[in-house]
Amino acid sequence: MKVTQLLLLVALVAFAPAAVFAMQDQPPLETNAGTTFFQDAGSIGIVIIVLSVVALTMIIKEVMAIRRDQLAPPELIDEIEALFEAGEYQEAIELCETESCYFTNIVASGLPKLNASFDAMEKALEEMIEEETIKLHARLSWLSLIAGVAPMLGLMGTVNGMIGAFEVIAASKGQATPDKLAGDISQALITTLLGLVVAVPVTAAFVFLRNRVVSYSLEVAAVVEDLFERFRPRAS
Repeated sequence: MKVTQLLLLVALVAFAPAAVFAMQDQPPLETNAGTTFFQDAGSIGIVIIVLSVVALTMIIKEVMAIRRDQLAPPELIDEIEALFEAGEYQEAIELCETESCYFTNIVASGLPKLNASFDAMEKALEEMIEEETIKLHARLSWLSLIAGVAPMLGLMGTVNGMIGAFEVIAASKGQATPDKLAGDISQALITTLLGLVVAVPVTAAFVFLRNRVVSYSLEVAAVVEDLFERFRPRAS
């Protein structure tokens, strides 16, 4: 089910701007400047389209990075556990430093506390789990930013287009014909549509990836807790 959701999100972000073009079944209205769709969208519309490309790139990158076997590779978990069983903690530290990832960064924070109290070790692990998770959320926050900015840019284009339309009306002293207003009104509608078309799938992708981070961070935290449980003092 997760794979299906992922493919749907990527497809939405990838083809959302293209869908706008597909909706243009009729040839563009002929205006004095012979404008095309891109010209109607204006510079603000182009910025929104560029944002959609940036968002798609980020989504693909984060989907590949935020995976269970990337955050905590099973082979690394097995190696660390084997070193723990053998009591080779220095080798475990060196392995964590060599194979840096979400899981090994957390383990490496607890191992130097072996000679301290278990509470100190547990606190170090909790702090590193929080720090590593915040880093993942911080990367995803850029998607949230794009999802928020895109419709605002669309609104800006709408206002800009309507201002242009009213300026045409004012210049013609109320005698402006529809063909003279078409360009500005088209820009107003196109930028609004582009902003929404980008914002909706990017918001969905952000929520999907954020939930992934929460789920996987809890799973890795449980694995780390099991590894370090052997150091907990036994009640006499």
